[in-house]
Amino acid sequence: MESSTAKRCSAARIRTGLRVWAADGLVAGLLGLVVTAALMLHAELGPHAIIGFVVLWFMLGALLATTTPPDGLARDGRGPGPANRVTLLRAALTAPLGALVFVPPATGDPLLALWVIALAGLALLLDGLDGAVARRTDSATAFGARFDMELDAAMILALSVLAWQMTAVGPWVILIGLMRYAFVLAARPWPWLAGALPPSRRRQTVCVLQTVVLLLILIPGLPASAAITIALTGLLALGLSFAVDIHWLYRHRPEVCHD
Repeated sequence: MESSTAKRCSAARIRTGLRVWAADGLVAGLLGLVVTAALMLHAELGPHAIIGFVVLWFMLGALLATTTPPDGLARDGRGPGPANRVTLLRAALTAPLGALVFVPPATGDPLLALWVIALAGLALLLDGLDGAVARRTDSATAFGARFDMELDAAMILALSVLAWQMTAVGPWVILIGLMRYAFVLAARPWPWLAGALPPSRRRQTVCVLQTVVLLLILIPGLPASAAITIALTGLLALGLSFAVDIHWLYRHRPEVCHD
C-alpha cells in the first residue's frame, strides 16, 4: 500500500513538474517570438523569420520531450528549476538567431549585425550565469548540463552560418559550427568516440572562444582580411581542441575481446 501511494505521489509530482515546464516554455517562446518580430521589423526581414522561429521552438520542445524521460525533466514537481530557467531564457534569445538562417539576411547589413551581436552577447553572459545558479541552488543535473551544451552548439552553428551569409568570410567558416556535430556522427562507426571525457577548462575556453570569434567577425565595418584571419584562428583552435580530445579517447578506448 505504501509503495503504491508513493508511486502515485511520484507520478503526480512529475505531472505537475511537466505542466510547469510547459508554462515556462510557453513564456520563453513568447519572449523569443517578440525578439524575432523586433528583428523582422527593424532589419526589414520577411515573415520567414517568424516561421523559422516557431519551427525551431517546436523542434526544441519535441527534442526535450522525446530524448529525456519525464522523471528526468520533472522528478521533484518544480519544473525546470532556477538553472534551467536561465537556460530557457538563453534559448529564447538563441532561437531567433537560428531563425535568421531561414531568411537569409543581406550581406553587410549593419543594423542586423548589431542585433545579432547583442543577442548572442547576452546569451553568452547567461551561459556563465546558469552554471553559477545551478551550483548556488544545488540544482545541477545531467540533463541541465546536456541542455546547456546542446544550446551552445546550436548557437555556434547559427552564428557560423550568419557569419558566412553576412560577411566576406567564405562558407568554410561553417566548419566551426559543424565540427561538433561531425564528431557526434563519427561516433556511430567508431563508438569509442562517444566515451566520457574528463572535465577540461581548455574545452570550455575554446567553446566560449568560438562564440567570441564569430561575434568579432560580425562587427560592421571590419576589414575582410581581419575577419578571415580571426575566423581561421578560431577554426584552428577548435580543430586542435578536438584533436586533443580524440587522441585522449583513442588512448582510453575500451579493449575489444576476441574469442
